[in-house]
Amino acid sequence: MTTVKDVYEYLKIIAPEEMAYEADNVGFLVGSSNAAVSKILVCLDITSVVITEALDSGVELIVSHHPLFTALKSVTDSDITGKKVVRLLSGGISAICMHTNLDAVRGGVNDALAAVVGIADDSREAELLSLKNKLASGENISLGRVGYLKEPCSMTKYLGRLKEALKANGLRYHDAGIDVHKIAISSGGGSGEWDNAVASGCDTFITADIKYKLFLAAKELGINLIDGGHFCTENPVSEVLFQKLSNAFPETEVFISKTLDQTISFF
Repeated sequence: MTTVKDVYEYLKIIAPEEMAYEADNVGFLVGSSNAAVSKILVCLDITSVVITEALDSGVELIVSHHPLFTALKSVTDSDITGKKVVRLLSGGISAICMHTNLDAVRGGVNDALAAVVGIADDSREAELLSLKNKLASGENISLGRVGYLKEPCSMTKYLGRLKEALKANGLRYHDAGIDVHKIAISSGGGSGEWDNAVASGCDTFITADIKYKLFLAAKELGINLIDGGHFCTENPVSEVLFQKLSNAFPETEVFISKTLDQTISFF
């Protein structure tokens, strides 16, 4: 019998919590560690709709990327977060959230994104974009990756390929008038990696939640800049988690949320 604790211990191996940023809230956040698990739902965010999906599907554990909460002073049904926690506990559903540790670890969010954007595959691995610090083991931590497309291509052609690969509703971008070849990435709201991307000598930087001033900086420096959307640049890790959990717990049914998709639309 698989328990919540079994799954949690496994996830701590593939995405050590010491890799998470200090202000982050990761790990086993809701539920009972000894609860039996026959079904696991993987998702990027634990929304009210996702909880309904889990309840309707008989799920006992949700594994998400974004934390359900960062700080709580109370848990009641009088606010959105508290209401979700109450629904989870009432429905016997536990929640494990792996955030910046899953962003940073090899094989996690950024490596999944690197494969999607075309700078990594089964035969090559993207390089770490920056070195934030090291674990006690000596392993480096980075919230970005950098690498090359196999062949340079025009920005126009690349945008079409990327939109399809990310399954995005749309892309925000600055076209510097140069081909796309050396790409730096940072999943989600990774604008903080801009200086490292520039230092890497990339011609193209892909992240999300980009502010106006960064588009101006890209124009000044002559660098292609693409906002692929927060959901779309992180959601590729859902398939990775699905595969890893399915292999680790073959007696447990694992599936990816069918109700969660890109929230932002373009007119």
